[in-house]
Order: sequence, then structure tokens, then C-alpha cells
Amino acid sequence: MPRPLPRPLTLPTGMLALVMASSLALPFTVGVAHAREISPGSARRAQPSAAISEARARTAAERILAALKSGDANARYAQFSPELQRMTSPALVQSHIRRQPKVMSWTITAVAPGVDSSTVEATLQTSAGRRDLLMVIDGDGRLEGYHFNVSDQPAEEVTRKFIQALIEGRYVYAVSFLNPDLQTEIPPASLQRKWQDLQRLTGNFVRVRKINRSEHTPDMKLVMVTTEFTRLTDNLYVILDSANEIIGVDFPTEPTAPKAAH
Repeated sequence: MPRPLPRPLTLPTGMLALVMASSLALPFTVGVAHAREISPGSARRAQPSAAISEARARTAAERILAALKSGDANARYAQFSPELQRMTSPALVQSHIRRQPKVMSWTITAVAPGVDSSTVEATLQTSAGRRDLLMVIDGDGRLEGYHFNVSDQPAEEVTRKFIQALIEGRYVYAVSFLNPDLQTEIPPASLQRKWQDLQRLTGNFVRVRKINRSEHTPDMKLVMVTTEFTRLTDNLYVILDSANEIIGVDFPTEPTAPKAAH
């Protein structure tokens, strides 16, 4: 018997959704910006074997994890891909490291080599307990993206950390809460642009008034963030899957105007 599709969440109208369509069982089209043009010579260029790619990714992952353990912000920043480096700084990296549990040791559990990038999974033992980490490492051994498993945390807490990262301009960290597939469609620069565009409509951010779960199904959760800006207060919505990976971020395209005083 075919597996029934999950009941979709009901989203408010007038919202700008950044949703991973594949997670919602909807058609998905890759943008032109992501298409790669193949030259005649590139097909003949020798690619490293899977064993070599795996060894390189594993070595790069060890360096990245060693920098994370040492707390060396400059080393960690240098290991970011150029795209990530443009969205952060050693000072922001240092500020982020101070807030995170200290890494005591790690074990690399899986390496999936690819043509352009490889995926590495690791289990970290930290001062706050075990954390599972997924890293995407490019062909030059630099970190393209990462995602910590937060399935053991409440969806509201994951949302709070995501919104706080946006507020503080830590877009690389904010993107780490997105589903790894969605990260390729919404890189840090895109997330920054959406957050800034929202504030052109609403005024500057003031504070988060409330975070609560609005709706949920066995497969997805909709968390509402009531947010105060200088011109008005409105609701932002974050959609998470069953593992608490963010699969959608909805900002209002028509923010609710403040009520007139009587």
C-alpha cells in the first residue's frame, strides 16, 4: 500500500516562504545559478578516486575538528569556504565559540566522498554531552556547511537559537540549523538578505515577545515567533521536520499594521 503523504501544515497568507519543497512532497526545480556548465575538456580531466577523495575529506575533517577543540577562532575562520568567510569574521567566530560547549574529543563515523564536496559525520564528546555533527567539505578541504543533530531539543528552543543568530548577524550559525539540503538553496548571504528586507518593511528589530508551537503533525512542526520591530509587531514562522531540522522560514510580505489608538 502506498505510504500516505503527511498532512500539510496550514500557513498564514501573505507570507514569503523559503521552504525546501522536496521535504513537503512538492515539485522542486533547481535554479539556474546552481547549474554547472561542462566544458569539453572537463569530461576528460581525471578525477581523484573515491578512496583518495575519502582520505582527503577525512584529513580535512580532523583539522576542522582540532581547530574547534582548541577554540582557535583564526584557524577556524581560515578553514571556512570563501562563501562562509564573506559572511563572518574571526571576531564573530570567537564570540560563537565562547557560547558553545567545549569539545573534548571526537570520532569520525562516516565519510561520503563526492566529486565537488564530501560529507563527513562525526560524534563529538563535549562538556554538555554527546553531539552528532554533519560537515560538508569542499575539494580544497574547506568547510562549506555544517549541521548539529538537535533532535533531542524542543522545537521552540531550536527556533529561539535560530532567531537569536539572525538578530546577532551570525548567519553562518543560523544556516547550520537548516536541513542540509536546504542549506544549498538558502546560503548565509540569502538568509541575511531576507532578514534585512523584512526590516525594511517592519523597522528595526526590537525584541522577541513570545515563541510557541502553532501547529504540528507527526512529520512537521510550525513554530510562531511573535516579534516586535520599531514600526510594528508581527509573527514569523519557522517550520521544522521530525528531527528538528528547519525546512522552512516564513517572513510576512504584508506585515500587520499597528492598530489605531481609540
